[in-house]
Amino acid sequence: MQKNQRFFSAGDTIIRQGDTGTSAYIIESGRVEIVIETDYGGEQLVGTRGAGAMIGEMAIIDRAPRTATIRAIENCNLLEITQDNFDQRIKNADPVLCMAIQVILARYRDVLKRAQVIGEPPRSVLDSEAQEMNMVNSDSSALEALKIINDFENSLDKGEVSLNYQPIMNLETGKVAGYEALMRWIHPERGFISPGIFIPALEDSGLIVKASQWALNESLQALKRIEGKVGYESHLFMSVNFTSHDFSEDGFVDSVYETISATDIQPNQLHIEITERLLMGQPDKAAETLKMCRNAGIGISIDDFGTGYSSLSYLHAFPIDTLKIDRSFVMEMEKDDKMLEMVRSIIGLGKNLGMKLIAEGIETENEAKLLKKLGCEYGQGYYFCPPVDENNVVKYTKGE
Repeated sequence: MQKNQRFFSAGDTIIRQGDTGTSAYIIESGRVEIVIETDYGGEQLVGTRGAGAMIGEMAIIDRAPRTATIRAIENCNLLEITQDNFDQRIKNADPVLCMAIQVILARYRDVLKRAQVIGEPPRSVLDSEAQEMNMVNSDSSALEALKIINDFENSLDKGEVSLNYQPIMNLETGKVAGYEALMRWIHPERGFISPGIFIPALEDSGLIVKASQWALNESLQALKRIEGKVGYESHLFMSVNFTSHDFSEDGFVDSVYETISATDIQPNQLHIEITERLLMGQPDKAAETLKMCRNAGIGISIDDFGTGYSSLSYLHAFPIDTLKIDRSFVMEMEKDDKMLEMVRSIIGLGKNLGMKLIAEGIETENEAKLLKKLGCEYGQGYYFCPPVDENNVVKYTKGE
């Protein structure tokens, strides 16, 4: 970590309560006081810290307002740790350690907030039996997340995590055009664990990067095997979901290229599926990464289109070639005229921009017919086939 030294004279304010900060500090020499400003305009002394202590540590986790004011009570030499410095270090740390750090600091922030509200020093809040009882639920959730992360990594290594594949249909021909790969986890003791539970935990810990790479490799190998069994040589595609964590990895594009080469499929047979939130969260990185992928011939799909950001400017800024209409619109379009117009508008927008359209969550024949009439090219949903394992998706593709 590159050293960034800061000097503060006695009496200087180092951190002010309510300000937004992006740095923490390690005290190399000197001493500071930590105070909380009360609602009545006074101050509550929390304590003092000397050489070797860290202050302002929450700023390297998030950009929320500072929870206390810290002043130098002696001349201080401080080592500054920026959020970027910390992020680089934490990327290479053990996923469970990453989560543990977040849990500990989240609890500490919670203690400071409650102390601020009731006008008590944090130590007394932490020691209060009533407050400890109130924290059980949040701590239990955090510990549960830690257990999920640890168990998932073990299950992934042991082959207990698998992929299901949901066919994506050509609504005009009625034939399978491709598949979406969906992760499934059958825990040896707890049974089926919903992706809605374990995926957020993997994202919080950073383990999602390992999981996504595994899913990419596994699904493209499966696509090659499926092609060999159904005879659709190089005509089927595989859609694989990625997160902002995946895009943040410097070697993401190289890893994708290597996997395509190793599995011997054509680049256009891979569709990278992302969300609007990813694009808007890190637009510069996303634009650069997606441009390299599109230049290689890889497809780019926006999942759950219409449920995220209202601005459509990013459709011009990013090399997107497919919009996936969210199931919430599809399931209501026959009952709600506004939803029907929303679907019609998305299809029209996609076509005007030269994009393909895939409707998600089709559950009835009428929905499929209506979408086809509106000009939607592709669809997926339980009306056609639920997510199934490789053997069953081969049977479905062959019409058995």
